[in-house]
Amino acid sequence: MATFLYRLGRLAFRRRWTVAGAWLLLLVLAGAGAGALGGQTSNTVTIPGTEAQRAIDQLSVSFPEANVGGAVARVVFAAPAGEKLTDPGNKAAVEQVLAGLRSAPKVIGVLDPFQADSISPDGRYGYAQASYQVPAADVTAEDQDALMAQAKPGRDAGLEVEFGGDAVAAKPQNGGAEVAGVLVAVVVLVITFGSLLAAGLPLLTAVIGVVLGLTGVGIASGFTDLNANTPILALMLGLAVGIDYALLIVSRYRHELSAGHEPIEAAGRAAGTAGSAVVVAGLTVIIALAALSVVGIPVLSAMGLAAAGTVCVAVLVALTMLPALLSFAGRRIRGGSRHTDRPGGPRAGERWAGFVTRRPVPVLLAALAVTGVLAVPAAGLRLGLPDDGMLAADTTQHKAYNLLSAGFGPGFNGPLVVVVSTGAATEPKAAVDQVGTMIKGLDDVVAVSPPQANATGDVTLLTVIPRAGATDQSTTDLVTAIRDRRGDIQQATGATVVVTGLTAVNIDFSQKLDDALLPYLLIVVGLAFVLLLMVFRSALVPIKAALGFLLSVAATFGAVVAVFQWGWMGDLLGIGRTGPTASLLPIVLIGILFGLAMDYEVFIVSRMREEFVHGAGPRETVIAGFRHSARVVTAAAIIMVSVFAGFLFSHEMLARAIGFALAFGVLIDAFIVRMTIVPALMSMLGRAAWWLPRRLDRLLPDVDIEGEQLTRRLDSNRPAQPETANPADTVQAPA
Repeated sequence: MATFLYRLGRLAFRRRWTVAGAWLLLLVLAGAGAGALGGQTSNTVTIPGTEAQRAIDQLSVSFPEANVGGAVARVVFAAPAGEKLTDPGNKAAVEQVLAGLRSAPKVIGVLDPFQADSISPDGRYGYAQASYQVPAADVTAEDQDALMAQAKPGRDAGLEVEFGGDAVAAKPQNGGAEVAGVLVAVVVLVITFGSLLAAGLPLLTAVIGVVLGLTGVGIASGFTDLNANTPILALMLGLAVGIDYALLIVSRYRHELSAGHEPIEAAGRAAGTAGSAVVVAGLTVIIALAALSVVGIPVLSAMGLAAAGTVCVAVLVALTMLPALLSFAGRRIRGGSRHTDRPGGPRAGERWAGFVTRRPVPVLLAALAVTGVLAVPAAGLRLGLPDDGMLAADTTQHKAYNLLSAGFGPGFNGPLVVVVSTGAATEPKAAVDQVGTMIKGLDDVVAVSPPQANATGDVTLLTVIPRAGATDQSTTDLVTAIRDRRGDIQQATGATVVVTGLTAVNIDFSQKLDDALLPYLLIVVGLAFVLLLMVFRSALVPIKAALGFLLSVAATFGAVVAVFQWGWMGDLLGIGRTGPTASLLPIVLIGILFGLAMDYEVFIVSRMREEFVHGAGPRETVIAGFRHSARVVTAAAIIMVSVFAGFLFSHEMLARAIGFALAFGVLIDAFIVRMTIVPALMSMLGRAAWWLPRRLDRLLPDVDIEGEQLTRRLDSNRPAQPETANPADTVQAPA
């Protein structure tokens, strides 16, 4: 592989105009394609194979008038303290708002709180419900603005008027949340390279890769339904890995220039060595993301494949576009500051590796203690989907949630829908009554609505109001209790009972993800293990890499539980209310963090392997590996943490949670696991770290990531002459 990438790097260097022009043309075509073919993303989540989803699909056919798939906006009213909504002035203001709601775009019906008896017992609170003729995905931001504008008469009269429901869910916005992370990346790159030109190339190539990835997602959205978080995840990962991969290659290019090679030779060697590490690192990330497809949830499959495609583009850009840009820069990329790769005294990374290898046991125990303490809260991990109460306190959805809870109880924010099919029942009405009586007798049930039958009378809906909120464990237990008793109902009456609604969907979604977590982990770790086995020709290095990843994940889950379930730093992060961890987070975090953890493993250990095959001793291997890779890995980790942390400012709760988890996970994995535990273990293992059974050694293909074969061939052909008169080759570094 190293030899092929060496030739590819030299080719791109020589044909800089052709390569750069091809990528720019691809950018233009992709942008035009996204504009012409792109569609809209949505917050809709479908979970094939679950009871709640089957019930929704059934209702769309047998009970279309229930508008189960249509968007819903819940409009909550609250009178001033000491007043009631039924007071003449307040009632008139509410009716003005209702009249406006009926005229809002795409609204097909509005439930009047005075007619539907949706006024709280004390008369102060009430809610109306606006039903849309389209799903939430088709309710545009303009439609939302038009709906919320109808609150003016009520607010002018002194009423509180707030909005909740899927129809008013915030539309994802990309761009603003990432600016802070990119700015930090610029500072880190300038400090690392000491050159604006060298710092600018990783940013430029990362932007090119991200734009191509997002335009690809945009084109795909015109042909399939994509979740709103799909482009967010692609953007998040594309920026992070795009900068990191280019950073590694540019750093190696500068090193080769300092070693006395001509620019074209330096570019070829950088592509053959650092480029090999980039390919392996990229493959681990792609494997982890693409494997999300095996979970069987369309939203996860789309997110994983979109992000994997963006990472693939980032790798290709780093291997082709970057050498072309290095051709334009030539020797000027070294700059004139002290941040060149000239020989000198021990660097910080080298001194740290020396310290760790001198005292590996106490350092290892200290690192394990830190990660162990951080992982303790992970034992309390509870999965669910975030509701409006977990949004920022200043959002209308959060305010509506609080008003509804104050007036009617938290269960009104998470009603259950019980579907009773009476086609096989001998006495349909008696069967429905029996189901209602059974549910009313359960603990944690506040109310059961009057039955609502379809036109043919064979399907009836019952709305069940739990005592607790949608994300509370007692509500989950209530869904289980109803489902456990339906067998007796069917045997006694012939009617079938299923539970659906947003709350039941969330419960089923969480359970399906929980069931898929272990198989997914085994697939990802297994495939990556085989890849690392081929790359490092070692049986112990892949095992060590996987165990280190498990430490990082455990510590990260602990931090997520402490922040999002226990509320630590909740005010700082704008978390309105604690609750269960988002169901999507663990499996997405495992996939992404595993790929990124293997990135750092490859970056660091590949340099150790390179030194080992060239004859260095065990301790010298670790120290030399850190001499060449510590600064790059440190800069890459800081950049990744900054990019991910930028998503803490997102309006999307899931994006915020993923951003926090990835930022924290990368911080732990890079600095505690890869830069502390790895050198400690490698020095303790000595030469045994590179042990591989001879039989297995013969079976595995040799990918030559360390470039041993390439170096041997190049050294045998010296002295080498420049192959081109490219003006960039002869540019001298400034004095």
